[in-house]
Order: sequence, then structure tokens, then C-alpha cells
Amino acid sequence: MVKPPLKKKIKDEWRKNGLVYLVLTPVLIHFLIFQVIPFVYSFILTFLNYRIIGTSEFVGLRNWKQLFQDEIALKSIWNTILFSFYYILPTMALGLILALVIKSGIRFTKFFKGIFFLPVVTSFVVVAGIWEWLFSGTESGLINYLISFLGIEPQLFLSDSSQALLVLAGLSIFKVSGSTMIYYFAGLQSIPKDMYEAAKIDGASPLKSFWLITFPLLKPIHFYVLIITTIGSFQIFDSAFLLTNGGPNFSTSTIVFYLYQIGFTNLNFSYAAVLSYVLFAIILIISLIQRKYFGKDQGIY
Repeated sequence: MVKPPLKKKIKDEWRKNGLVYLVLTPVLIHFLIFQVIPFVYSFILTFLNYRIIGTSEFVGLRNWKQLFQDEIALKSIWNTILFSFYYILPTMALGLILALVIKSGIRFTKFFKGIFFLPVVTSFVVVAGIWEWLFSGTESGLINYLISFLGIEPQLFLSDSSQALLVLAGLSIFKVSGSTMIYYFAGLQSIPKDMYEAAKIDGASPLKSFWLITFPLLKPIHFYVLIITTIGSFQIFDSAFLLTNGGPNFSTSTIVFYLYQIGFTNLNFSYAAVLSYVLFAIILIISLIQRKYFGKDQGIY
């Protein structure tokens, strides 16, 4: 069978899908200019001593070697990993609990939906300001005032190296759990009611129904929420920038916060590019691991 010439194939394809290509062209151009080119250029920067004024010079792997000699960078990576442990599972658990509360059919459901989702739509600056007041390291802080009734001495919280990262994780959990609730609520809506009715006829308790029906059938939602909360935890910046400035003793310095300091405070864009690729590699590796072990049989992902 004789294959049609390439020119004819292109004409036929254009005749069939020309409008699609025209519509996609602006999107592809945007993706190329603002995603692909910066991604490639920033990788090139990692091998240069980039200067805003003057000529940049090629330095090979010097910037990459600097990473392994930079104690603050290594500490920032560890802080970010530690933050993800504090943040991911509590965010998922709280989101699921809030969704179950809404799904239970309690009175004033719309009111509670709004209250639970309010932190999500509230400015991060406002929420951080409230959090700073709550966890003030003085006796005037609300949390210190409340624990004083239990005979506990006032805590430093944001000024304590052992507590500050936990407080920041609590802020992020409070801020994001409302959106996690929406994902889980959508998943709960998709579970057939007759499964619960059958379980009730068989004598299953509500707790058993949750464990054997609700939780397994929410597996696609678990996987999706796990991915987005993991990515979010490694991109944490706002809380450290607003509340602690990376302190005390760099205990709340995260990869993105340190990258910001190196790139926009010290103007060392080449080393900042190295940190950005380290962040990219960590997120990619963790996402692939999660996909392999938690995303099996999820055909929609």
C-alpha cells in the first residue's frame, strides 16, 4: 500500500483539526515563554556566576558543590521535610473530619460550611496576624493565657527553636483544611447510599461502615489530597516570611524561604537556581513514590 505524501497528510490533518490548533496556539506560546524557556534558562544559570551588571562567567559545578557545604541550605531542606510530616497527615485527617461533619446532615449545614471554609478565602496576612497574637510568647498571648489555668508556664512558641516550626505547621493546617474538606465532601457525595443501607441491614456500626466502606472508596481522593498537600508543604514560604523570618536559629527556614533570601536579598541568582532544582527534584521523587505505592488502580490519575 502506497503511503500518502507528507504534504497531503499535513493538509488532511489541518482540514480536520485546524481550528483546534489555532485555539491551542496562544496557550502553547504562553507555556513555551513562561514555563519551558525559564525552566531551561534557570538550569543554565546553575553553571554560571550570573551578574545582573557585567558579564556572567561559567563556573561549572561550583554552585552545586556549594550546596553540600552550605549548612543553612541543608538545615532548610531538613526543616521542610520535618514540616511536611507535621502538616500532611493532620491536614488530610482534619479535612476528612470536617467533610464528615457536613455530610452528617447537622443543622445549619450551610453556616458550618462557610465557617470551615472561611480561613481558605481569608488573606494569609490576616490569618498570620491572628496566629501571631494567639501564640504570642508573652502572658498576653491567648494560648499562654489559657494554659496558665492548667498550671503550665508561658511558652515562647514562635521564639523557641523547638516549637516554632510546629506553630507554623498549625497555621498552615488551619488555613488549608477547608479546601481539603471540599475534596473529601465531593468524594463522600459520590458514594452510593445503598451501600450504607446494606451495611446497616447487616448490623454494621457507623464506625465499621466508615472503615469498610467510606475510607476505602475515598482512595482516589486520599491520593489526590496527598499529592497536593505534599507539594504545598514543600513550597511553604508565607508563614516563615511573615512570622519568624526563618528564625530562631534558622529553625523555620525552609527551602523556598532560603531560596528567596539567596535570590532576592543576596542577588545570587545562580545559587538560587540550584536550590530551585533541588526543590523540583525532591517534589518529583516524592510524587513518583506516592504514585507508585498509593496511586495504584487509580485510573483517573
